[in-house]
Amino acid sequence: MKKRPGTQGLDSYLDTLAGALGHADREAGLKGYCRGLMLPLERKSVEPMAAHLDPRHVRARHQALHHFVSQSEWSDAAVLAKVREWVLPRLVRNQALYWIVDDTGIRKKGRHSVGVARQYCGQIGKQDNCQVAVSLSIATVQASLPVAWQLYLPLEWAEDAARRRNAGVPEELAFASKPEIALTQIRQAKAAGVPVGVVLADAGYGTNTQWREALSELDMQYAVGVVSSVGVWAPGTEPQPAKPRRAMGRPTIRRRLVADQKPVSVKALALDLDRRRFRHVRWREGTNAPLSSRFAALRVRVSHGDPRRAELSPEQWLLIEWPRGESEPTKYWLSNLPAESTLKTLVMTVKARWRIERDYQDLKQEFGLAQYEGRGWRGFHHHATLCVAAYGFLVGERLRGAGQKKPSELPKPPLPRRYLPRGAATRAAPRRNLDRNLALARG
Repeated sequence: MKKRPGTQGLDSYLDTLAGALGHADREAGLKGYCRGLMLPLERKSVEPMAAHLDPRHVRARHQALHHFVSQSEWSDAAVLAKVREWVLPRLVRNQALYWIVDDTGIRKKGRHSVGVARQYCGQIGKQDNCQVAVSLSIATVQASLPVAWQLYLPLEWAEDAARRRNAGVPEELAFASKPEIALTQIRQAKAAGVPVGVVLADAGYGTNTQWREALSELDMQYAVGVVSSVGVWAPGTEPQPAKPRRAMGRPTIRRRLVADQKPVSVKALALDLDRRRFRHVRWREGTNAPLSSRFAALRVRVSHGDPRRAELSPEQWLLIEWPRGESEPTKYWLSNLPAESTLKTLVMTVKARWRIERDYQDLKQEFGLAQYEGRGWRGFHHHATLCVAAYGFLVGERLRGAGQKKPSELPKPPLPRRYLPRGAATRAAPRRNLDRNLALARG
């Protein structure tokens, strides 16, 4: 029997991933689950996948897949490493490389699913009951791949021993903010030898001074969003050195401020700029028209919130976007890219972050990332890992030029004629004398 085009490549890919599972008896679970995620189903939860994968043995396949994703003790990090090793050689080919940090929300009802709380949900742009996960993606202008994924555990969950126990949250896991989770992911990726790229992130991460300083300590370049209130020293201004040491007493190390030289917000600095500093830059082709806007860039020092710190922060780029027709600038970024970087390079770099939105869109719409129905920590992360694994094959094949189809374009195996999903209304009794109400009436 001939295999469909692309099937042999998928078999080889899944064989590679199976090597990270630890036990051979888990291989069928990984291959079945990944294939199920690649089927064009309306919902990628365990039951419909089981029904289409093995129509004659739906219950048995359902139990096997459920156990594999929610209970089996295989390593998410080991599987993601295999995915990364398979995709990155196709992705990293003499191109600008980026490490994109972001988080995504998954709307969820109730309070028992791990990590669910009322918090900001990027999916709808406001507060809602949801789970939030932090991810790190490796990207070029052609494609991107998530290489790390971790659920953010709100403080109310982190301090609730009963909820943690019921959801299977690891005992050693303490509360960590989203920037702290992202920094751990970056450190782990660098330690694993992942090719280093410029770190990109929105203002939720970039505004955090300690986070940017930690990236610098790791010798990482970054171009990250900041809010308009971040304080900087404008070009040509800075606090004065400490006063000379006196004959007696402790030496003074804090710098001095002078009346006409104080830090200003990036918004105030932008509004004071000569409008001729802003230049029109186009960064890529959009769906209907080229994407472009007006930008200005200048060298500044961040004031750290304490303008009299003994050590001045190093100079870095402040990039400002002020679209034509707007009454004030709309976005700001700080970057430690080299001082000789051009305005176009800075713009192309910060705008490369759009790739993470494509990751999330494809993972949710095509691979069922947001459709896991379990409540536990292990199942949540296993499901996400397998979604990334299925997505990684698609990314790799596209980069190879194989023209791999989307899951929505793949053929869907038929269901058995008498199949009914769980919770569906049962069929009426086929014979009148089995009708319960009629039997009671006769009694």
